[in-house]
Amino acid sequence: MKTVLVLGANGQLGKCFQDLSAGHEDLDWLFMHSTEVDITSGYDVQQLFNSKRIDYCINCAAYTNVEKAESEMEKAFRINAEAAKNLAEICKKSNTVLFHFSTDYVFNGAAQMPYLESDITGPLNVYGESKLKGEESIRENANCYFIFRTSWLYSQFGHNFFKTILEKAGRGEELNITTAQQGTPTNANHLASIVLKLIKERSTRFGTYHFSNKGETTWYGFAEEILKILGNLDKFKLNRDNSYKTIAERPAYSVLNTAKVESTFNYSISSWEDAVKELYDKHFAGINLHSASDIK
Repeated sequence: MKTVLVLGANGQLGKCFQDLSAGHEDLDWLFMHSTEVDITSGYDVQQLFNSKRIDYCINCAAYTNVEKAESEMEKAFRINAEAAKNLAEICKKSNTVLFHFSTDYVFNGAAQMPYLESDITGPLNVYGESKLKGEESIRENANCYFIFRTSWLYSQFGHNFFKTILEKAGRGEELNITTAQQGTPTNANHLASIVLKLIKERSTRFGTYHFSNKGETTWYGFAEEILKILGNLDKFKLNRDNSYKTIAERPAYSVLNTAKVESTFNYSISSWEDAVKELYDKHFAGINLHSASDIK
C-alpha cells in the first residue's frame, strides 16, 4: 500500500484531500498540520520521513495572505520558498514524489491571452515572488515532482471568496466587488482530484502544470454567478467597484492555459460556472443563509 503524506492538512486544500481520502482507503493517508510538523524546520520534516516510508508528499502548507506578505516578507519566503527547498531535497533523498502548489500571481498580468507554463514570469507582489522562488527551488532540487499553478481557490472549507459572498448575502450586506482583475475561480476539490488521479495512475510525467477551472471572469463576475445560484439577483445589493484599493499590487489578467494538463493526463476540466454550481449543490443547497454556523 502506498503512503500519501499531506502537509498543511488543516488548510482549505488539505481538507479537500481529507474529504477525498474517505473513498480511497487503498492508500495509506497521513495528514499532518502545522502543530504536528513545522515545514520550515528541515530537521522536523526529515524526522517525519525517517519514521515512515513516504511514497507521495502533497504539500498544501503555504503562506497565502497576499496583503500581509508585503510586511511579512521574511515569513512568506520562509514558508513558501525555503521550506519548499528543504522538502524538495528530502523528497529526492527519500525517492518520494512531491506535489506542490503555486499561483497565477507568478505572472505580471500584462498578457492578453491565457498564460502557458513556458511564459515568462514576473510577480508583482511579495506573495508571488515567494511562490515563484519555491517553484524554482523544487525544480533545482527535486527529480520527481509535480508543480500545479492554480488560481482563485475556493471550497466548502476555510475562509474563501465563495463562502464570504454567501455569508454577506445571507446578512443582506451591500457587496462592492472589484472588476479590476480577470482570472479564473477554481474549485479546490477539482485540484485535489487531479492529484489523486496521478497518484492512482503512478504517473511519472513530472513537471510544471497549470490547473484551474475553464473560462475567465472578474471577482465581480464570480460574485454575480454565486448570487444567481441563490435565486433572484435583483434582491441582492451587488455593486461594481472599479477603485478597489489593496496594499499588494495584483496582476490585472492572470488566466491560466490548462491545455497541457488536459492533454497530458487525458483529464476534462469543468467550466468555472459549472464548478461553482456543483459545490453549491453538494454542500450548501438548502442551508439557512441567515445562519453563519450553517455556512462555516
